[in-house]
Amino acid sequence: MKERIIQIIFDPSNPMNLTTQDLLDIDKAHSLPTFRRFPVAFDRASGAKVWDLNGKEYIDLLAGIAVHNVGHCHPKVVAAIAEQSSQLMHISNFFVNRPQIALTQKLITLSKLQYVFLSNSGAEAVEGAMKVARKYASKNGRGGTIITMKNAFHGRTMSTVAATGKKAMMVGFDPIPSGYKHVPFNDFEALESAIDQDVAGIMLEPVQGEGGINVADKTYLEKVRALCDKENIVLILDEIQCGMGRTGRMFAHQHFDIQPDVMPLAKALGGGFPIGAVLASERVGSAIDPGDHGTTFGGNPLAAATALATIEVLEEEALPQKAAKTGAWLKTRLSERLDKHPLVREIRGLGLMIGIELTIEAKPLVLKMLERGIIANATAVNTIRIVPPLNIGKEELMKALDVLESVLEETK
Repeated sequence: MKERIIQIIFDPSNPMNLTTQDLLDIDKAHSLPTFRRFPVAFDRASGAKVWDLNGKEYIDLLAGIAVHNVGHCHPKVVAAIAEQSSQLMHISNFFVNRPQIALTQKLITLSKLQYVFLSNSGAEAVEGAMKVARKYASKNGRGGTIITMKNAFHGRTMSTVAATGKKAMMVGFDPIPSGYKHVPFNDFEALESAIDQDVAGIMLEPVQGEGGINVADKTYLEKVRALCDKENIVLILDEIQCGMGRTGRMFAHQHFDIQPDVMPLAKALGGGFPIGAVLASERVGSAIDPGDHGTTFGGNPLAAATALATIEVLEEEALPQKAAKTGAWLKTRLSERLDKHPLVREIRGLGLMIGIELTIEAKPLVLKMLERGIIANATAVNTIRIVPPLNIGKEELMKALDVLESVLEETK
């Protein structure tokens, strides 16, 4: 196999004969061992379906981890990439470009916020959001501590790992950046008791994704917003996973009738193309001065044009509204068939962001579903996460539900 790997690396003229096992072997030998790969290699996709190297068809309930909200390879997004890539892909932020300005204006219109900073990923967007909060706090006589919630997830960089606060993600990476407090989600009393003059911002996900699809209480979020107003603390609502139509509104916080001071976005913003964004209110965003932050690739014309096309699809096809209706329908079907199942503890979520909490570890069931052509994933150890493309059909969802139910029946 080693000779085979060397041949492919130095003579890649005919890679089409590679098998799934070839790819897995090469990946194991040469990729930094950070991922536990599933034993499948995908080759093409369209809508809510994906095909592996052998031509086997799968229904995708994961959507690249809540990325393909408009479906895989949407024609409008593909066309935008093709057109923009033939004109201008990168020029640096010493200059403006038309797709960048069009995207920022669209995001401002949708969010009712004032400023936009375009980045490359979700972790970068969270980093930028925290920098904005700390700069505002610095100019207003406060310290730089950020309060975040337990069971949150904000990224894999050193600062976002510290913000997430999960000990398992910190082992071996000391010294971990300081300046963070962690309190229970949906516990306003615990949050209020953590406030002091050193706190710059409160950061939370309106719907926790990696933490097990936990939805914020409306009263809780209203109290958090009022607390931030009272103390002049920046409210950061991380909508990287729950934004862009996923929960049935363009942004999840719109369900709760509150407005963030800062909002990081990514994942579904680019329709599969890497892009992130930090949105900020005029009051908070104006604290940033020239040179306070930057990026080489963020806001490049290719990413911006792709994101703009993605947003247009979300609006033209009314995908947030579709997510609301399909999500409600799916939760009803799940409840009808699984509520009394001995392995199912709770079904929760908002729109097409649904978690099925089990009484056992979820990953073995996810592997069995994959074998039968259904892509899902396990999060928070015992929760099956369902975040399909927003334009998935009910027939596809029913097939997936049949498989899920059969796997549960075999397991109990």
